[in-house]
Amino acid sequence: MFTFLGQGRRFCDLGTRRDFLRLGALGVGASSLGLSDLLKARAVGSNAKNASKAKSAIFVYLPGGPSHIDMWDPKPDAPAEIRGEFKGAETNIPGIRINELFTRQAAMFQHFAAVRGVVSVNEHSDSLVMTGYSDIENRIMNHPSFGSVLSKLRGMSDDGIPPFVSLRGASKGTEPGYLGVSHRPFTPEGPGVANLRPTPANAGERLTKRRDLLNQFDDFRKESDTTGTANGIDQFTSRAFEIVSSGTVRKALDLNKEGAKVRESYRGVENFLTARRLIEAGVGCLTLSYGGWDTHVNNFVQLKRQLPILDRAIGNLVSDLKERGLLDEVAIVVWGEFGRTPKINGTAGRDHWPTAMNALLAGGGLRTGQVVGGTNSNAEKPRERGYPVQRVLSTVYHALGIDPGMTFLDTFGRPQHILTDREPITELLG
Repeated sequence: MFTFLGQGRRFCDLGTRRDFLRLGALGVGASSLGLSDLLKARAVGSNAKNASKAKSAIFVYLPGGPSHIDMWDPKPDAPAEIRGEFKGAETNIPGIRINELFTRQAAMFQHFAAVRGVVSVNEHSDSLVMTGYSDIENRIMNHPSFGSVLSKLRGMSDDGIPPFVSLRGASKGTEPGYLGVSHRPFTPEGPGVANLRPTPANAGERLTKRRDLLNQFDDFRKESDTTGTANGIDQFTSRAFEIVSSGTVRKALDLNKEGAKVRESYRGVENFLTARRLIEAGVGCLTLSYGGWDTHVNNFVQLKRQLPILDRAIGNLVSDLKERGLLDEVAIVVWGEFGRTPKINGTAGRDHWPTAMNALLAGGGLRTGQVVGGTNSNAEKPRERGYPVQRVLSTVYHALGIDPGMTFLDTFGRPQHILTDREPITELLG
């Protein structure tokens, strides 16, 4: 077993959430083997049809737990120790208020829907919001992420566009689980995307050497295989190398192809521009992250710095997709792992609060320009019925024409539903 580690993030529990990628035996030729696996899955996988408007999804993850009351669920009439330093401001949709630093979103809220009163769990992990299951549950059940499900159903496109890209590494929550390593995400630091970036002049020679090395492993596997499953590996491997050298995704990753004005508008949040370009190229599911939201101390200082940048990034992404006629085809979800305490603590911070959080959605043919759900006067809990995370994911699955009640066989051969709570948020579906 090989493990590739990326940059770590340290949260309040002193744990480091480090990007990782694990490969099975004979994983030395990781990038080519990964592409081969994806092609193999395309050949034998499901042929799911999508009659909906949405064709792809972007998940924007805010690691650390963003404060719901300070973002999309302000409580201007709450006591000062609850309300804090923000009062909220009206959007262009009468009666809807969001944080006053979200000026771009407020001016174009007809393209957004805020879900208030989403119920989470108290853990620093993106497993829940990408798979629908907590990290603790996934240690046993090994459920796949949203992008891996999409990879299983759609596979690699004929022109070599990967179905699932993670611009924040192959961290917990992006894992393929029981669907197998062929459905892991392509990542900037791991197999796939790293090898599709602009290449040096001797790239052809290096690629040939990699092919030769992989062929040696293929010969070994053929000799050791007693099931006959290795017979078709060569054709997938050959096609994998063609994809690496095809250049379609490489061009999408080259931000220099954008004008200087566009690049400047995304300065500091270039991942959002990369996301837009990859979606334009045909990637089915993409996830990225921004900021650090574990604000136990100086919550308002940190938010005053981060919220305007996040607002610009989200506004640019949605506006660009709208201008290109792609917004209805791309479902966007922005959220973190939990909310934060309505009552401000002694260090001007807010602590973990899984009882209520927000999700911001856009595009995908969803009914936007509205708020769904709500919390009580102090943002402590859902007003009536809260929305489990799985219901938000179910809504996005439905937007993409995917039945979250379908089953796949897990590693023990048992059928597993994608989600156990498969009821979508009907107010959001067109």
